[in-house]
Amino acid sequence: MKALVAGESWYELSLTAKAQNVTMSSSYTEAGEYLIAALEATGTSVEYQPCHVAATSFPSSKSELTEYDIVLLSDIGAQTILLTPEIQSGRPDTNRCRVLAKWVADGGALGMIGGYMSFAGDGGRAGYARTTIADVLPVEISQTDDRIERPEGVTPENVGIEDFPKTWPAVLGYNRVKAQSDSEIWAVVDDDPLLVVGDYGDGSSFAFTTDCAEHWAPREFLEWDYLPSLWKRILDRMA
Repeated sequence: MKALVAGESWYELSLTAKAQNVTMSSSYTEAGEYLIAALEATGTSVEYQPCHVAATSFPSSKSELTEYDIVLLSDIGAQTILLTPEIQSGRPDTNRCRVLAKWVADGGALGMIGGYMSFAGDGGRAGYARTTIADVLPVEISQTDDRIERPEGVTPENVGIEDFPKTWPAVLGYNRVKAQSDSEIWAVVDDDPLLVVGDYGDGSSFAFTTDCAEHWAPREFLEWDYLPSLWKRILDRMA
C-alpha cells in the first residue's frame, strides 16, 4: 500500500522579556516518526506532508488522490485542508475536503488520528464537524472541545480484534467521539471509542482517537511491540 500522512508538525514562537529588552525565538517540530515507522514496518510506502506542506500541496483532485491507497490526517486542522493559497487570496478554488470525501466514496480509504487539531480538537478549532469529512468518518464529531486529558494514564481495551492483546499500554488522553451505529468498534478507553472502523460508499474509513506521538501517546505505547501489527490490521481492513 501507499499512504499519504498529513499533519504532525508545528512551529512554536516564544518571547523572553528582561525589563525593556524583549527577544523572540522560534522552533519547528515534526512528530510523525513513530507513525511512519509503524506503517513502514507493515510494508507500506509512506509520503509525509507536514502541516505547512499540506497547506499548499495536499491533493486537490481525484487523479492526485489515486496515487495513494489511504490518506491519514493526524493533528492537522480542517482549515489547513480547506484554505488553499488561492482561497486565502480571495479567489475561488477546489474544496479539498469534498474532493477527499468523494474519493473515499468511490473506493478510497481515510483515517483520522487524534490530537489537539483532530476531530473537534482544542476549543473545537480543528473544525471537522463542519466539513464533509464528518460524513466519511465512522464517528460523530463534536462542535466543541472534545479533548479528554488523562494524566494518570488510562488503559485501552481491545473489544473487536481477534487474536490480539486484550489490553494495551496506557494513553494519556484522546478525543471523545461517538461511534456511528453501523460502524465497528475495535477498541475502547473507559466507555469511549478509541478505534472505530467503517465503510463509506465503496470506500472505508477509521478513527483512532488518541495520538501517534507524545504527549497523549507515551513512549511505552509508541514503542509497543504490537503497534506495527495493529496498523497492519487496520490497513488490511481499509484495503
